[in-house]
Amino acid sequence: MRIKKNDTVVVLTGKDKGRRGKVLEVMGGREKLRVEGINVVKRHVKPGRDKSAPQGGIIEVSALIHVSNVKLVCKHCGQPTRAGMRKLDDGSQERFCKKCNESVDK
Repeated sequence: MRIKKNDTVVVLTGKDKGRRGKVLEVMGGREKLRVEGINVVKRHVKPGRDKSAPQGGIIEVSALIHVSNVKLVCKHCGQPTRAGMRKLDDGSQERFCKKCNESVDK
């Protein structure tokens, strides 16, 4: 997957279409992401079950979203783009923006 934790993404489909957020978690095997403030759902939690809600009640959490429903936002041009991979002279790889051809990792 070419989207990593702490990347900024824009949502392409669904109720949050057009919104941007930071990737909090990546589940590579399932091809899903958790994005900050996107796909927020309500969870009913029992008291003491979770440290975020020790008294219980209804809490809001960001649910998973499929990687095909988001696009990476380039740090240089600020536009949603696809990420390509290229090899550097030292043998390592880097992600680059397909629109402005700049490195996304730096």
